[in-house]
Amino acid sequence: MKILILHQHFNTPQKGGAIRSYYLAKALADRQMKVIVITAHNEAAYLTENVEGIEVHYLPVPYDNRFGFTARSWSFIKYVKGVLRLAEQFQEVDYCYAISVPLTVGLAAMRIKARYKIPFFFEVGDLWPEAPIQMGFVKNYFFQQALYALEKRIYKSAQTIVALSPAIQATIEKKVPDKQTHLIPNMADCDFYFPESKKPELEVKYDVQGKFVVSYIGAIGVANGLDYFLMCARESRKRNLPVHFLMCGDGAESDRLKQSAHQHELENLTFLQFTNRDGVREIMNVTDASFICYKPISILETGSPNKYFDGLASGKMIIVNFRGWIKEELEKHQCGVYVNPHEPSDFITKIFPVLGDKELQLQMGSNARMLAEKNYSRKKLSHKYCELFNKG
Repeated sequence: MKILILHQHFNTPQKGGAIRSYYLAKALADRQMKVIVITAHNEAAYLTENVEGIEVHYLPVPYDNRFGFTARSWSFIKYVKGVLRLAEQFQEVDYCYAISVPLTVGLAAMRIKARYKIPFFFEVGDLWPEAPIQMGFVKNYFFQQALYALEKRIYKSAQTIVALSPAIQATIEKKVPDKQTHLIPNMADCDFYFPESKKPELEVKYDVQGKFVVSYIGAIGVANGLDYFLMCARESRKRNLPVHFLMCGDGAESDRLKQSAHQHELENLTFLQFTNRDGVREIMNVTDASFICYKPISILETGSPNKYFDGLASGKMIIVNFRGWIKEELEKHQCGVYVNPHEPSDFITKIFPVLGDKELQLQMGSNARMLAEKNYSRKKLSHKYCELFNKG
């Protein structure tokens, strides 16, 4: 069987960033399927390489988290055009698997289906266009309606839809009730991340000896609302709590947040450069609580953030500042806490009882790991994903 995967933001473990599409492609390749990925990179030339049995084609289409809405949109359109030019080489594939975001990848999948009679599966990681509309990036009413129409058209044209969260699945089923959907959330790599004692040499490296460490690892963009993370650091400093904050990543808000931290003399906050999966595992080793942060916008509560699953696999207490399915899950399984996004002092209220209670910390971490193994194991979800193609 031959599978064509369309994902503009395909990453490898060595490169870093979200690597869900790598996990999916690797699962297919490990089952002796022929896997072709069309992605993009910021280099000036087209490139192709073999990544662990996966044939990866890199289109020269620049993209950066720092891009504004117009620059991002142009990048998305250029990627679709590049896919359609390249897809002519792969008319013999059995299925196309298109990964959103952006929503525009569905345009390429629909055109490939029309031209070459190749059915496609459509994966929805974030609800577009609802996300950019709620965040205020798309304000024109007629453009909004055109995007909603495109979204519905893509859903109807897809053979199957894969949702990354229960909230996303429920929303899609309301929009296209006659369409089959599957829930395959992001994965916890329980063979790579695992609970372990803090390594003294890493505590020295990150200068967090004797501290309760709260880490944010991921994109540093507008949607993440990381001013709140800084406010939690300010509140902790005011109370003289033995808490140190680590922020690892890159994005449009990085420079501004660094300036703000310097202005407020947040010596209990360290910014770390974007790193790959090995670097993330190091940071997880010295981490006591993994913080997942978003702006208080309802659509952002529906997502399936990679950092949640890395934290679970690492056996870490989880802190979230948004409602929705993740809040409900971590409270049900007692592996974390919710903090009010409008009240940084609520972070102190929630974290203070944990600081002096090692047993509670260990129990939350154990519960997190059990949840990862039970519901989000990479092995289990990879099998479920591959079964999609066997069923057709």
